[in-house]
Amino acid sequence: MFLKPYVSTEGNTFEFTRDQASKFAKRVAGDFNPIHDEDSKRFCIPGDLLFAVLLQKKGISEKMSFRFSGMVADGVPLHIEETTANEIALLDDKGKEYLHMHHEGKVCNNDVFIEHVVTNYVQFSGRNFPHIMVPLMEEQQQMFNCKRPLVIYESMDIEFSRLDLTHPEVEFSGASFDVSGKRGIVTLNFAFKEQGEVVGRGVKRMIASGLKPFCSEELNYFVDIFNKRKEAYLAAQ
Repeated sequence: MFLKPYVSTEGNTFEFTRDQASKFAKRVAGDFNPIHDEDSKRFCIPGDLLFAVLLQKKGISEKMSFRFSGMVADGVPLHIEETTANEIALLDDKGKEYLHMHHEGKVCNNDVFIEHVVTNYVQFSGRNFPHIMVPLMEEQQQMFNCKRPLVIYESMDIEFSRLDLTHPEVEFSGASFDVSGKRGIVTLNFAFKEQGEVVGRGVKRMIASGLKPFCSEELNYFVDIFNKRKEAYLAAQ
């Protein structure tokens, strides 16, 4: 299974080390968000990794809604509970919920299909910054604090018109940034296409906290450092 190097499983529970989560973020998703660095004081497991494990274990449904409700630290044992026929929750051993999925319609458990969808999606997701986020922040003249950048998942909705697919590709279809005080909601729209046909659509929402007035000089410096860190990591592989 393609996620085996990035998750530690024991019985019905699983957890992640900092090394596993950081490698997934960088090697699979191309996500170089500082909060996924092994030495980050604000470290958390990537939402895309939680999403990937949940789909690998429960399959892909025609219609799915995901709600993120907490940041997962390394070494926290998690398990999956099916609370009703259409509701699935990702919980720790104290019952705290971190991710909730509502699903409807047919379900596909084909490992090859799941791997393709997950890999294609998280690679798209990992490119949010700087390509999509920076123009949105410039348009709204608001930006995150470069000394303490924090952009986290809030929710995601995905719907396929059918599941008899082999290699649907994710295509970006627009974004918005709604700001309220020092908090903003980033909404990313995307479609799944196979052989030129739209076979699914999705919406991803993220929360950006600690917003401040836009400063191109400060943000450009942050992006430059971000890109150099990414290039150095990839060159070392």
